[in-house]
Amino acid sequence: MALALNRFLIFGILVLLAACGSPPSVAAETALRIVTEELPPYNMTQNGRVTGMATEVVQAVFKEAGVESPPIQPMPWARAYELALNESNVLIYSIVRTPARESLFQWIGAIAPTQWYIYSLAVRPVKLNSLADAHGHQIATVNQDVGEQYLISKGFRIGEELQSSTKYEHNYRKLKVDHVELWISNELNALYLTRQNGEDPEKVLIRSLPLPELSNAEGFYMAFSRKTPTETVDKFRTGLEAIRRNGVFDAIVRKWL
Repeated sequence: MALALNRFLIFGILVLLAACGSPPSVAAETALRIVTEELPPYNMTQNGRVTGMATEVVQAVFKEAGVESPPIQPMPWARAYELALNESNVLIYSIVRTPARESLFQWIGAIAPTQWYIYSLAVRPVKLNSLADAHGHQIATVNQDVGEQYLISKGFRIGEELQSSTKYEHNYRKLKVDHVELWISNELNALYLTRQNGEDPEKVLIRSLPLPELSNAEGFYMAFSRKTPTETVDKFRTGLEAIRRNGVFDAIVRKWL
């Protein structure tokens, strides 16, 4: 009697699951997420809305691909990076494509230009002939961003020479108040933050050292987590290629430069 009852209960559960579709855990796993950070003017929150050069490109790709965009979730870079490394169906931007990161993500394509420098202040200039000359100086970085990862790969240590922050604007303030001597940043972000502070970057900032290993014509990318279905990745690659061909991409970049 008990065995028959157990079989009846199991059958009832299976019928209920079939009627309701996939279990909640499966449905949640397939939901697409978009994560980014506050990196003006590429991605930033203004009046409660995420905007910026790279954001507009990502939104244009969604439209071209015919996919409804979920809300973009801005968060500290380290958290966004961790989600994209470990979860399924996560789109991350703006991210620099490096050899160390190549196998960690499914790369869609470049979405915004970027050039990287180590900066100092004009009132306290630091002359660097090579990256080796930066050893012994305090350098502002952002936790787990490509600039910090690059310096760590070159032998710099967090807490000794690298002073890590969660936000880019914190680093400009550190430089201004002499908590650090140097600041590693992409150029557009450095110019934007300086102007937001009411200052002329050409008068305030010194490009102490260009970083060609981080700088290229393609710049920042959008990428999917490794656990994202190939069909999804291919759809977005096609969408990005389409807006590059039809002029939408160039129009967005010109608007912000």
